[in-house]
Amino acid sequence: MKTFNNLYKEIISTENLFRSWNKFKKGKTKKEDVLIFEYELERNIFKLHKGLKNKIYKHGTYKSFYITDPKRRYISKAIVLDRVLHHAVYRKLYPLFDNVFISTSFSCRKGKGTHRGVFWLEKIVRKISRNHTKPCFILKCDIKKFFDSIDHSILIKVLSKRIKDKETIMLLKEIIGSFSSDFSNLFERKGVPIGNLTSQLFANIYMNEFDHFMKQELKVKNYARYTDDFVIVSNERDYLIDILKPIDNFLYKKLKLTLHPNKISIHKAHNGIDYLGYIVLPYYKLLRTKTKDRIYKGIQRRIKEYKGDRISKKKAKQSLQSYLGALSHADAYKISEDLKNSFWFQIND
Repeated sequence: MKTFNNLYKEIISTENLFRSWNKFKKGKTKKEDVLIFEYELERNIFKLHKGLKNKIYKHGTYKSFYITDPKRRYISKAIVLDRVLHHAVYRKLYPLFDNVFISTSFSCRKGKGTHRGVFWLEKIVRKISRNHTKPCFILKCDIKKFFDSIDHSILIKVLSKRIKDKETIMLLKEIIGSFSSDFSNLFERKGVPIGNLTSQLFANIYMNEFDHFMKQELKVKNYARYTDDFVIVSNERDYLIDILKPIDNFLYKKLKLTLHPNKISIHKAHNGIDYLGYIVLPYYKLLRTKTKDRIYKGIQRRIKEYKGDRISKKKAKQSLQSYLGALSHADAYKISEDLKNSFWFQIND
């Protein structure tokens, strides 16, 4: 495994920090905290650089709140200066780790995503079922309180396998240690905040240990993962039942994670499976009801923002096209037409 020894200077360079700012600010240029930071941009970036260079940087506190998208999530948001640093770290670390991730790890990766994950499942089900003529089963699991349960010491240990730069590891410890969930105790600090960009990468790095266990030790052929949600496809139901024990043992002993007991299920492929926002059925797929509701609510919110002069008509149309793009991956012609008609009727009234 290739290791890296001189990352810190690249991460904290003013060039990387300014590039990270440009990436970070996209879509946020009207946010009050972003505007305040930008008002003295050079001063703020050089202050961040100096603190990092002199090893006196300390991560700030978080502002926490709930969102519903579609389920209720507890989001912890860092201050702008820290979020710019998260982007700087992400820019340099992502390319180093992405090439060791398995091809069927679909979350938060360039060229992957939910649609690729659903396409993979459809393809594998067709293959295993011999175009839906043979029995085919899908084991679906996810991990209980995943982001809250990520163990800091294990995460640092996993990161240290590739990163041999002590300064970078100290910086990562500062970022990771800036947050702890209610799952922490006197002896173990746990949790990464859903609101951090770095948390998406840390999650994939953490679960990459599990991915390689599945592929290299258990030799599971038809396995895919999206964050903490994973599936295995097989023509043998007993195989899927038997594999649960070694999976559970590895997660608990090596990563201090547990499977969600209410979210372990084995489905017959011909009955369909709810996966990544779609109901995947033989020969077609439908939009999940919660996904459809979220799209309708989202477009109504954008229409309201347009009518309140908070966004432009162009921005509202971009949102419509984004939703229509999601619908194009399912058999959802009627929903698409309803959405377009509702949008233009309300925009032009």
